[in-house]
Amino acid sequence: MDYLEMIKQLYAVDKLHGYEESEINFVKNHFNALPQVVENFWRKAGRTVAIHHVQDYWIEPKGFQELDWLRDSDYLILLNENQGVCRAGIRKTDLDKNDPPVYVNMDKNEWTLCTDTTSEFLKAALAYEAVFTFEYGPEDFIFWIEDEELEIIKSKLEEKPFMLHGWMDMDLSFYSNAPDNIVAIMDCDGDLQVIYGAASNESYQKLMEVMEGLGEN
Repeated sequence: MDYLEMIKQLYAVDKLHGYEESEINFVKNHFNALPQVVENFWRKAGRTVAIHHVQDYWIEPKGFQELDWLRDSDYLILLNENQGVCRAGIRKTDLDKNDPPVYVNMDKNEWTLCTDTTSEFLKAALAYEAVFTFEYGPEDFIFWIEDEELEIIKSKLEEKPFMLHGWMDMDLSFYSNAPDNIVAIMDCDGDLQVIYGAASNESYQKLMEVMEGLGEN
């Protein structure tokens, strides 16, 4: 499933909306290059309202016109944590690549590799952020799980072919058993937390056949 179909399924939207060419071209002209994957995302889906009603902030093209720190950065920032302590972006020197790697910066420390490609970053970040918008989820949002419980999840759910490394100092992997549900495993130096939910009740009930009783809050 590509990220466009993921958005429709996970965010329960029928139609996607993109930014104006003039907005995209401003960023492209400022940095002298823009990865094709970023252009396509902004053009086809970046303005979709649902993906902005999430935990963190997707940077909009107009932000580069309004904010000096975005224009002056050595990275093209894609996603900013809600309090600004963690950011993900593409190195300026990689902007001429079609699908470059994405790096993260936590509390203004050094930038570290998050994903090998922008495509992987978009899928993983969209999946992670979707969990915060799901209509159906457990009353207690975050659970701690043990290694044995993680093995149950791995054995009974499909692991997604994308991850986030270093976002909020965590490595995140993703699992599901329907197109519109997600289980996000957050590994912080071996301490495991899980958040999950679904866009539809049917999909949530299917997920709970696996997740019921797992974890402690």
